[in-house]
Amino acid sequence: MQIFFKCNGEWVHQNEHVSEESLDESSGLKVREVFINVTRQQVEDFHGPEDYWCQCVAWSHLGTSKSRKASVRIAYLRKNFEQDPQGREVPIEGMIVLHCRPPEGVPAAEVEWLKNEEPIDSEQDENIDTRADHNLIIRQARLSDSGNYTCMAANIVAKRRSLSATVVVYVNGGWSSWTEWSACNVRCGRGWQKRSRTCTNPAPLNGGAFCEGMSVQKITCTSLCPVDGSWEVWSEWSVCSPECEHLRIRECTAPPPRNGGKFCEGLSQESENCTDGLCILDKKPLHEIKPQSIENASDIALYSGLGAAVVAVAVLVIGVTIYRRSQSDYGVDVIDSSALTGGFQTFNFKTVRQGNSLLLNSAMQPDLTVSRTYSGPICLQDPLDKELMTESSLFNPLSDIKVKVQSSFMVSLGVSERAEYHGKNHSGTFPHGNNRGFSTMHPRNKTPFIQNLSSLPTRTELRTTGVFGHLGGRLVMPNTGVSLLIPHGAISEENSWEIYMSINQGEPSLQSDGSEVLLSPEVTCGPPDMIVTTPFALTIPHCADVSSEHWNIHLKKRTQQGKWEEVMSVEDESTSCYCLLDPFACHVLLDSFGTYALTGEPITDCAVKQLKVAVFGCMSCNSLDYNLRVYCVDNTPCAFQEVVSDERHQGGQLLEEPKLLHFKGNTFSLQISVLDIPPFLWRIKPFTACQEVPFSRVWSSNRQPLHCAFSLERYTPTTTQLSCKICIRQLKGHEQILQVQTSILESERETITFFAQEDSAFPAQTGPKAFKIPYSIRQRICATFDTPNAKGKDWQMLAQKNSINRNLSYFATQSSPSAVILNLWEARHQHDGDLDSLACALEEIGRTHTKLSNITESQLDEADFNYSRQNGL
Repeated sequence: MQIFFKCNGEWVHQNEHVSEESLDESSGLKVREVFINVTRQQVEDFHGPEDYWCQCVAWSHLGTSKSRKASVRIAYLRKNFEQDPQGREVPIEGMIVLHCRPPEGVPAAEVEWLKNEEPIDSEQDENIDTRADHNLIIRQARLSDSGNYTCMAANIVAKRRSLSATVVVYVNGGWSSWTEWSACNVRCGRGWQKRSRTCTNPAPLNGGAFCEGMSVQKITCTSLCPVDGSWEVWSEWSVCSPECEHLRIRECTAPPPRNGGKFCEGLSQESENCTDGLCILDKKPLHEIKPQSIENASDIALYSGLGAAVVAVAVLVIGVTIYRRSQSDYGVDVIDSSALTGGFQTFNFKTVRQGNSLLLNSAMQPDLTVSRTYSGPICLQDPLDKELMTESSLFNPLSDIKVKVQSSFMVSLGVSERAEYHGKNHSGTFPHGNNRGFSTMHPRNKTPFIQNLSSLPTRTELRTTGVFGHLGGRLVMPNTGVSLLIPHGAISEENSWEIYMSINQGEPSLQSDGSEVLLSPEVTCGPPDMIVTTPFALTIPHCADVSSEHWNIHLKKRTQQGKWEEVMSVEDESTSCYCLLDPFACHVLLDSFGTYALTGEPITDCAVKQLKVAVFGCMSCNSLDYNLRVYCVDNTPCAFQEVVSDERHQGGQLLEEPKLLHFKGNTFSLQISVLDIPPFLWRIKPFTACQEVPFSRVWSSNRQPLHCAFSLERYTPTTTQLSCKICIRQLKGHEQILQVQTSILESERETITFFAQEDSAFPAQTGPKAFKIPYSIRQRICATFDTPNAKGKDWQMLAQKNSINRNLSYFATQSSPSAVILNLWEARHQHDGDLDSLACALEEIGRTHTKLSNITESQLDEADFNYSRQNGL
């Protein structure tokens, strides 16, 4: 018997066979086993239509036998998964499906799932199934199923791990049952009672949604006030009793005690001797002993009293008649002025009649020629709580007066045959010049409201100009953070230009695309046809919380056709312009004028816009009301200046220093609420103490300043101090508290300064006074650092010491890199008082000791030398 191998159709050499023989104990037959070794190199070198294969062939005198073909393949397992599992957030009891497609491999990889680095055994947990095409299925999610899941793939070659997928099982909040209604908050009269519920059934977990709806409900209640009883007048004395006494009584019915009131104190009856102690021995009264004399005395007293009464009535009638005749000559009735106190001004009385038609006598015909005319601005109160003039308050004292409100704002009072009210459907117009842009009056809507200042007359742009020549200068827009630096030599010696700069305060022409947000004002500088030989520096404020991880910030320019195109990304390398982004401003080096703006594209939900929050207050036309207006605007000086300008126009007063709010781009809304209002001095309308602003309104609020208004009412005019808190918070974000402590009287109110006035006095500065570094010293620095140095102590180190570490290729293209770096330093430090930062940078470099130490007064003018020495340069 012989056994040989055939591989890929060719016989294997006999020397490569290894043969072993053994004896089968059960049958006694001889068994021969033959082996060959196949190397990896042989398999890799084989190129055929099918896999590398081998076949065993055996023959003897009994015949030939062939085995089936055995394929030999190279085992492998690729590194990357075809599909990694993805993290999921699912509600409790929801289904979780994590997909996993292992890397390609030979043999095919087997898949195992890990949870928090521990293997998952689906046989022990019926809720988990890992058999379906390598996927992990959790039929009903439990809180314990939250964790990090990893897909493990393995074969004989290697093991591979997928990226971990975080599974969060969250629980949405649910309301508990309502509590019982509380007792009425007042002992008697009209008050309120409330009930509450909590978001604890269940409480939100792992980012689950908070309960929707109100946590507190309030209803009005009326408690009956206790009424103490009071005595009626005493009755007449009773007749004298046989015991020589008479009685009188009184009842506790004026009013009777009600609702737990106290009963009358004292006796309900009293008695006394009716004969002044003159009683006979058998206790008979005196009039029974002498009846005739007593009856005569009683008759005399009766007739005397009747005569006196008749005389008194006659005298009274005569006196009234004389008085009325004396008064009819004046022709004017005195009317209670309290009937007309609904916010009107003085009265001008005119009379064209002789009779008095205001006497309350229905039989008299009224004289319709009488009028009472008064004029002045009408102060419309909130129509939801009060009418302008209610029928009960205005016409009860004078029931025969009617009121006509005319379009000329003259109100006439005339006499009518019956009470009549014509003021119910008053028009909503106001007097000329009485701007009501901040009015909180919404006739048919009691819900809290948020409005933009579009109704206010605002300027469409801020503008400033200055004439500049070869010496250069600085143009500043006061209180906006916007400035323009024209370097020395940027304009040719024979030319001078009137350079202007403006800020668009109207509707932005740059319309955001997708998630892009406008982060700065639109700044225009010109004239556009002006040519500069050295880049000028434009400083634009922005409201982004600068972080390359969360924002992608772009500089854009408007073309002549009105379209906006991107100039560069702040993080990009460019040789056409340079952007240096500071925490609150961006300094841009440019060589052409035009309209520029900064936009930002949030990369993550952690991108933050900086908002400035401020509260203003002013008295309303109703002397008892006080209006609070809370603003949330982009943290740029020009945005806040627009608010200040509008508030000054409205008579508003800044009540607290503005604060900074970090608003995240996580789609959660903004809540503004009024807290800690003194309960017995002030009140706010129910359900208006908290207002919510949608995320989109705040995130894209650069078009108009956003504000919420709150109306507070004093209980009495004697209250002059207001103390409360304004809470501005983003849900799942930052929170700020504004503490309001003010007097509503203008004479006692402390004034809070809106802006520092440091740059408002000189919007345009030309020549050497516009620069902090004297020109002669500037020339020496440029000559020193523009020259390359083997040790690297040249303009590149100067840039590095001034925190300019990016896009240095831009400076390399300039004729004097050091001069451009110093221009950028001037733009960044326009508000600094000295040259400390630059002096420290030069000292650290250490190269200036030999080159600059020989400067003497003969080389510098005296002013430059003293200035430099005082500032440590």
